[in-house]
Amino acid sequence: MATNANPSLFVSGLTNDVNEEVLHEAFIPFGEIASVSLPKPEMKSSTDPHRGFATLTFAHPSDAAEALDNMDQSELFGRVLTVRPAKEAKAEGVKLGSRTAVWEQEGYSARYGAGGAEVGDEERGGGDAMEGLEGLDVAGPKRQ
Repeated sequence: MATNANPSLFVSGLTNDVNEEVLHEAFIPFGEIASVSLPKPEMKSSTDPHRGFATLTFAHPSDAAEALDNMDQSELFGRVLTVRPAKEAKAEGVKLGSRTAVWEQEGYSARYGAGGAEVGDEERGGGDAMEGLEGLDVAGPKRQ
């Protein structure tokens, strides 16, 4: 059994025949379900009852782990389900999931040699980047 401290699961691959009651019945053998969320389509013109995925929250993380182990890659109404631990909701105003720029993360400049010529020159061979380019006054391959 997987160890998962998150009591919420993300379930995708749902047909239009699936509703909250069907999901509840499919997952209840693994433990008490606190909530089932089946998001409606964003486009008002859509005739689909939901967006093809759901979030289930169990009362206990161990029940969610049990459901994950048993329901991932199972079949429901002829479709294979993908079940994964649900990600935490993003904080208000956070875009694309990251709160820190890549170059501001710890160890970035040491790993990628950013921030100046002195970092990692020995590893890259050092020296002048223009060295060996003398006499190249024309772009493209040399003609023979």
